[in-house]
Amino acid sequence: METLYIEATRSTPEILFDPITGVLSMSGESYPENSFEFFRPILSWLTRFAAVHHGPLTLNTNLSYLNTGSTKCMMDILDLLEECHLNGKSVAVNWYYDEENHRALETAEEFREEVGIPFNIIPVSEEP
Repeated sequence: METLYIEATRSTPEILFDPITGVLSMSGESYPENSFEFFRPILSWLTRFAAVHHGPLTLNTNLSYLNTGSTKCMMDILDLLEECHLNGKSVAVNWYYDEENHRALETAEEFREEVGIPFNIIPVSEEP
């Protein structure tokens, strides 16, 4: 499979999915006009990848903001990762957030409560 790369825009995060390492990285803000349209190729790619890849899957996120549609799409991604985990794949989520952004922490905690996969919530300091 080819690497999936989607460049960040003002309203969408950067997406990088490396098929060699099994790492999906998302960073930025996510409030596209149509979240489902934006996330559709990501979910499709992840579904195809999970069907043929037998190594670990890791989701690294550093999303400072998600609108309602993006939150639903992120839950779809996490549900797919949970399904992979239940089928015996090694799956992990590393959710990075600005330690001063309490809403981002709450969002990560809410996602972690919804899925039964290893889910690390990691504060990031803006200071050097």
